Amino acid sequence: MFKPKNIPAVLLLALIPFIASGQEELSNESCLDCHDDPGWTEMIDGKEVSLHVDTGILANSVHGDWDCIDCHSDIEEVPHAEKLKPANCADCHDDIQEEFQQSIHGALGAMGNLDTATCSDCHGGHGIVPVSDLASPVFKLNLARTCAKCHDNPGLTAEYRMRFPETSSHYQESIHGKALMKYGLVVAPSCNDCHGVHDIKPANNEQSMVHHTNIDATCGKCHVGIAEEYAQSVHGQHLDDRGKMVAVCNDCHTAHDIEIPSSAHFKASSDEKCGACHADRLENYHETYHGKALVLGESNGAPEVAACYDCHGHHDIRPAEDPKSWLSEANIVGTCANCHEGANAKFAEYIPHADHRDKENYPMLYYAFIFMTTLLISVFILFGIHTFFWLFRSLYLYLNDSKTFHETKIHVQKGDEWFTRFVPFERFLHFLVVTSFLLLVLTGMPLKFYYTDWAQFLFNLMGGVDVARSLHHFGAIITFLYFGLHLFDRFVAMIKGRNSVKDPETGKFSFNRLITIAFGPDSMLPSVQDWRDFIAHQKWFFGKGEKPQFDRWTYWEKFDYLAVFWGVAIIGVSGLVMWFPLFFSEFLPGWAINIALIVHSDEALLAAGFIFTFHFFNTHFRLEKLPMDTVIFSGRISKAEMLHERRRWYNRLIAEGRLDEHRVRDEWDRWKKIAKSFGYGFFGLGLILLGMIVYAMLVRLFH
Repeated sequence: MFKPKNIPAVLLLALIPFIASGQEELSNESCLDCHDDPGWTEMIDGKEVSLHVDTGILANSVHGDWDCIDCHSDIEEVPHAEKLKPANCADCHDDIQEEFQQSIHGALGAMGNLDTATCSDCHGGHGIVPVSDLASPVFKLNLARTCAKCHDNPGLTAEYRMRFPETSSHYQESIHGKALMKYGLVVAPSCNDCHGVHDIKPANNEQSMVHHTNIDATCGKCHVGIAEEYAQSVHGQHLDDRGKMVAVCNDCHTAHDIEIPSSAHFKASSDEKCGACHADRLENYHETYHGKALVLGESNGAPEVAACYDCHGHHDIRPAEDPKSWLSEANIVGTCANCHEGANAKFAEYIPHADHRDKENYPMLYYAFIFMTTLLISVFILFGIHTFFWLFRSLYLYLNDSKTFHETKIHVQKGDEWFTRFVPFERFLHFLVVTSFLLLVLTGMPLKFYYTDWAQFLFNLMGGVDVARSLHHFGAIITFLYFGLHLFDRFVAMIKGRNSVKDPETGKFSFNRLITIAFGPDSMLPSVQDWRDFIAHQKWFFGKGEKPQFDRWTYWEKFDYLAVFWGVAIIGVSGLVMWFPLFFSEFLPGWAINIALIVHSDEALLAAGFIFTFHFFNTHFRLEKLPMDTVIFSGRISKAEMLHERRRWYNRLIAEGRLDEHRVRDEWDRWKKIAKSFGYGFFGLGLILLGMIVYAMLVRLFH
């Protein structure tokens, strides 16, 4: 028999008559003689549990007029047995009990699981009030917190491997949760609107309201118009085909974290949601400006670029051949015009998911990619070999006679006679070249290598995609500026020297004199002498000849110079096509924008890689130049260096009587610290960028 430990002896004496008489009908007073004690507790399963029944709460409940034994039907006498069965709700609610037994909660309970939800866990115990009562745990405003007792319990969610832990906290931050719990809009859905009430089933059960094939109908109870649109879409049309798991509401909007579709975060994450099914399309989309900008702009909010649904539609996605599709022949220009005002039919020929590796479907893009890749690899192989042999020869000479090497290096850097090699205007142009180039690389390479952490870091540092794009355009303007200034300077020089192409005897134009000047030693155009110098230099690499002496310009300096013309033309024109696509689509097909992206991206990589490796080596990192050649900043060169490396130029100036024209006073000490600081900063940044580019390429190679 049950023996209460804390019941006063006088109460036990009062119960004796009832026990002795064997009374058949037990009254509530009989139970409350013990359970009305607020201090009565018992240890049950290691927990201290109160056995007190608040008569005030009981009286105001829906069961206030009932007897205790109506629910606790296995009590036959007082004191009762120590262990009792739970209150049996099924005696009255048999229809609900039948539903509950088929639910996930009921099934777990039938298996003996003590953690599963029971009637009292949701509705309460002795204080059950109607569901419509604001105080009810299952009133709509309270239901999420009631479900959270289990579904936000870390121990239970981990033990039962629940797919969505912390559901309540996620729901409260969703558009549904805020509408209901923050603003009190009871028309907003709560847990039971989506999952059911007593018949909750697991999501993989085909009868579940949140099963993949039923979720559209569940959401459609509230979103009627959208459900009708979805039913006519390519997704909705294939939903009945159980073999194809097409996208349904929660695939795009999630289950408990549903947010406003117009939010920046929703747009920023939309590509990955679509890509979960359309992985091949996502990969190609990420190679476009839209895709890269969307990925890099995620942490700062989605930029103003097209996401998947901006082109394909929202709930009404249809195949492109469907006349109602946003991408049908009749609608595609209007779809593009939503972002690109003034879009035309040619502009709409742009291929947003083109694969430049697909020769069969995109031959123009494929051959453009092959050409640029071949050019890039060829240049790096040829100059890589050239640089390796040069470095090897320098190391050989250094290791064999380091003393002479050091003395020569110091001698050429500390001469007592100095001559002008670059005039102030040329140094100013080089400053514009350096600053614009670094700005373009800093703002452009993160787009090419958008998948790296450093790309995201740089864009965050700059303030996001939109700021980076503006800075990139500014760098392009500086590029066109210095290129235009240089061409204008050359034009002025040609006008001033127009008499030099005339025959001294006849005073008429001489083609031979034009050729002599155009390919002479002061010209940057390649000549036969440059080829001879190249061959002589290669022989010196292998110890088969003397180190060649050069004139004013070396063959590798001419290559660098002409590479700027090539780069500005290729990168500049392709960049303008992408900058002003509507203008160029007036007379070019839309797929020319795709080609422009390939050309611009690969040529930019070639330029950055070449400058930060071969140009830096030829100019600064040769052993005889380390740590930096300052001539481009000072504009001057010592007589010793001219005799050591450019003896032909020195001898020619002597022969022409023009050496004193180039002689300068030694004013370098006044500002060399500032110039060197800029110089070290410039190519130090270049080396950092080179390291990041190499890292990004290795990541893609081994990914």
